[in-house]
Amino acid sequence: MKIKENLYNQRIVSIDALRGITIFVMIFVNELASIKNVPQWMKHMPADADAMTFVDVVFPAFLFIVGMSIPFAFNARLIKGDSPKTIWTHTLKRALALIIIGVFMVNAEYGYDASKMLIAPAFWGLLAYSMPIPIWNKYSKDFPIWLKYILQYGGMLVLALLYFLYIQDTGERGMTPKWWGILGLIGWAYLFTVVYYWLVCGKLWAMIVFLVFCVAMNSLNLVSDSFVHQSFWLSFIAGHLTHASLVSAGVVISLLFFDKKITSKINWPVIGFVFLFFTAGYLLRPYFGISKIKGTPSWTMFSATICTVLFYFLYWLIEIKKQTKWSEFFMPAAANPLLIYILPGVIYYFCKVLNFHIIPGYFRVGVPGIIWSLVFSAIMLFVMKICNKYKIQLHL
Repeated sequence: MKIKENLYNQRIVSIDALRGITIFVMIFVNELASIKNVPQWMKHMPADADAMTFVDVVFPAFLFIVGMSIPFAFNARLIKGDSPKTIWTHTLKRALALIIIGVFMVNAEYGYDASKMLIAPAFWGLLAYSMPIPIWNKYSKDFPIWLKYILQYGGMLVLALLYFLYIQDTGERGMTPKWWGILGLIGWAYLFTVVYYWLVCGKLWAMIVFLVFCVAMNSLNLVSDSFVHQSFWLSFIAGHLTHASLVSAGVVISLLFFDKKITSKINWPVIGFVFLFFTAGYLLRPYFGISKIKGTPSWTMFSATICTVLFYFLYWLIEIKKQTKWSEFFMPAAANPLLIYILPGVIYYFCKVLNFHIIPGYFRVGVPGIIWSLVFSAIMLFVMKICNKYKIQLHL
């Protein structure tokens, strides 16, 4: 694979802003999920509703941003002089880490037999959420190497022990991927997309072909008598290509924006893809409906439409109009996305272990609950600012 000479090689604030906003909304809706008596438009739509809310766009937005970052990540490593072996090792480690963390998070939520586990499920969950921090923390160069290894390998040992301490509700020992969790799904989608991206040398036309293929396989996977279901592995791959379609959409839009010699005032190809995404979602809707839970192609394509429009607006506002001051509020999350995703879970299980309630029940219902969710999200951004200051950053 060759270096993309025309690819923009500086930090793009609009991508960081979109990432930060997405994470802020993600923390908000995750906290809001535990609040009673909130409007339906502030919750995930049921699987059979043929509809979507802004909540159903948060996960796709994260996938989309992962895709937008792929060309820059590969180019940076190639410019740095990393060998293909180094790049592939880093890629596989990143995907595997996301999958592992995702599976541990899912098993912390349900599927265990509390009466047979040697430690309380809440304490098990606290350890499962906490251990990725010392394992994947980005330690500073002056951090004692011996302490770094103790924290990293100690964390790995704890996760290994947690696997064997886990007793399923079927009585079996050890965890299973009941589903891969949000991080696990991101890991698989990232892996499939970057492998293909590398094989086709990041060519735009080839990534568009892959996007069409992902949407087609996603559609076939939802047809009960499709040939896709004749093979476990084919169905497995098709299922993850559902989310890979959003990652590849992000790659395509990123290349259309930043991999060219001359920047025009209006990016007509991107506008064209907005209409293509929307049209694909519209045409496929009568056959599969719109459903995040089912992972329908209309959901992915409408989400890609929204993400592209939102990014274009941020690009115009930040890169062209130079209005960047407001985005600083979201930047702590953009700089440390994995930690801010994990930390609310750490807080939740810590409080559960101590049987401690952060806020009174009054703030778990209706409007007060919505306000609390917003306040909690802002607090998490402030916490990230402190973590970033003291070099507590997760880096896969």
